[in-house]
Amino acid sequence: MAPPPPSDQPADAAAPGAISKVLIVIAMQTEAMPLVNKFNLAEAAAGEPTFPKGAPWIRYHGNYKGLHIDLVWPGKDPVLGVDSVGTVSAALVTYASIQALKPDLIINAGTAGGFKAKGASIGDVYLASDVAFHDRRIPIPVFDMYGIGARKTLATPNILKELNLKVGKLSTGDSLDMSPHDEATILSNDATVKDMEGAAVAYVADMFSTPAIFVKAVTDIVDGEKPTAEEFLQNLVAVTAALDQAVTQVVDFISGKCISDL
Repeated sequence: MAPPPPSDQPADAAAPGAISKVLIVIAMQTEAMPLVNKFNLAEAAAGEPTFPKGAPWIRYHGNYKGLHIDLVWPGKDPVLGVDSVGTVSAALVTYASIQALKPDLIINAGTAGGFKAKGASIGDVYLASDVAFHDRRIPIPVFDMYGIGARKTLATPNILKELNLKVGKLSTGDSLDMSPHDEATILSNDATVKDMEGAAVAYVADMFSTPAIFVKAVTDIVDGEKPTAEEFLQNLVAVTAALDQAVTQVVDFISGKCISDL
């Protein structure tokens, strides 16, 4: 007889004020599945009412160390069959998840490019201190600041103290490569790592006053010698293991704590 699906309530009641519901937002299946297995999460049944009918988004859920964890990723493009990466899919699935699941904390986890000029190496894992966009160029006063969308992330001094993670600024855009215009803005953003989702997740989380942290593992060196796409694919599986370990450590640390304890 098959075991019953996991309840959406933690097995152990959280202390008053403690974080109870964690939402992990991930862009790619390759990044998601090690965490699904690590936390023993079950895939939500097809047609369940969490997301609108027709949305390709995938949700896994379960309980781990007193936390209820929902892990969502945008699924595959229905026409091309590739992971639905980028800011649009990330913003949509984050919005729908906040509305339906009411998380206490969001963790946006994923791989990223890193800059050796800022000290990044393949396999390094960063907690982002700030996020911003680098490809929304609106050269009109005030609109320019809106386009960049710079914002601070949730301060987590105790996580940084406890875990062996680096800290740096994250810059987000919808291209894997880096145009000269993007490079100029990334330098202006003082970014150490660049991805394709983080600032979009932060924008939605901020809109609904949901605390969010950003865990990014470096797959490629943007200012290095190798082509970005080649280096990304070469290192994706190995670096995903480092990401898996770091996110597990973060979740272990979160268990039983309040937002202010992080």
